[in-house]
Amino acid sequence: MQASETASETRPRRRLTKVGRVVSDKMDKTVVVSVDYLRRHPLYRKTIRRTSKFKAHDEHNRCKVGDVVLIEETRPLSKTKRWIVREILERAQEI
Repeated sequence: MQASETASETRPRRRLTKVGRVVSDKMDKTVVVSVDYLRRHPLYRKTIRRTSKFKAHDEHNRCKVGDVVLIEETRPLSKTKRWIVREILERAQEI
């Protein structure tokens, strides 16, 4: 074995995590999570709020619209689903 192979085997890769709000739970075992982030405009330097949507796997259909969840990067589970719900951080307010 070479040194580069043993170094990669001993140290697992950290998986990317994001915190976002569930915007749709219409699909079975899948939720759509909206993640907001702030960026500076390249010319005007004003801070702009941008949004990305990710489809995440929710094995037991526990997430509801409005919940704040922690999602983690995983292997491709379908054509567009590459994230999994790790935990529900905050439940949506009941009206």
